Amino acid sequence: MGEVVAGLLCAFAGRTDVDPIPYALSWRGREELAAALPDGMRGVTRPFPARIVRSVWERGMQEPRVERWTGTVDVVHALNYVGPPAHAPVLVTVHDLTFLRFPEMCTRDTLRYPQLIRRALDRGATIHAVSHFVADEIREAFSIEPERVVTVHNGITNSMRGDPASGALAAGGERYVLALGTVEPRKNLPALVRAFAALAGADLDIRLVIAGGNGWGSEELTRAIDASKVRNRITRLGYVTTTQRNDLLAGATVFAYPSIYEGFGLPPLEAMAAGVPVVASSAGSLPEVLGSAAHLVDPFDDEALAAALTQMSSDSEARTRHIDAGLDRVRLYSWDAAAAELIDLYKRLV
Repeated sequence: MGEVVAGLLCAFAGRTDVDPIPYALSWRGREELAAALPDGMRGVTRPFPARIVRSVWERGMQEPRVERWTGTVDVVHALNYVGPPAHAPVLVTVHDLTFLRFPEMCTRDTLRYPQLIRRALDRGATIHAVSHFVADEIREAFSIEPERVVTVHNGITNSMRGDPASGALAAGGERYVLALGTVEPRKNLPALVRAFAALAGADLDIRLVIAGGNGWGSEELTRAIDASKVRNRITRLGYVTTTQRNDLLAGATVFAYPSIYEGFGLPPLEAMAAGVPVVASSAGSLPEVLGSAAHLVDPFDDEALAAALTQMSSDSEARTRHIDAGLDRVRLYSWDAAAAELIDLYKRLV
């Protein structure tokens, strides 16, 4: 969600037909909002804990309205599932429905989203889905009119090219499979560890690098690594900076994204933009977003995942084909295009 907010606000900052007023429902984080915004953009906060205000809204209460934070606005765009009561029309972005499809993979806080979305819909909100896959799921799950759900795809950030040598240094070797993102059960990383063991048995030089902070449920990944026969060739970096992220992408041999469920899938697109062949799961929105530019496999088939990783790391013809297709694919997604579509939607809502 942070990537989406940052991408859209940077795109809005370059336009004259929209005046965004970013708001933060946060007690602890409110002092950090100003520094995170594009130059010249004014953010607004209130000393009001998010858990309290969300609990009030979840019960269906109409106060406090979000204008208490923002002042008078034409449209309210809630980018994190929580559509607040407002005098203005409300647009709620829904990134995925993990909390309904895989509740066992969610935290207690995340499991509150369905009620918050329902409350917003009851107040007349429109839903912004980040893929057609998610849009169809929302219409089915909440039994709402098709026209109340609008699809606008995410963009990707045009990051600076990284340094492959720095990426290889962090990885501990020049050839490595990279997985990037917050560690959580939905990302299916233990399956990647098992599949890598099969790849590593035939390729003695390749390593596996898992970069990303711990979300929750990371203990299962730790157990999988500890049980691996090739655990000495697995590097777990934790949270990485933007520079480190770019370096790791620049040096990667293959990017792996075996997620069990996705509403969009930014990391594999970022890998494609860096010229890295992608192996991803065929789950959720990934076939829609990645198309044939990625090698798609069943996330529950470790052997298929291992075979795909082997091909993408060793077959030069397949690598070139997927790299070229990936570079073409990412041209379909930009934050400028997403911002233009959303502004048109704002005007329709007004």
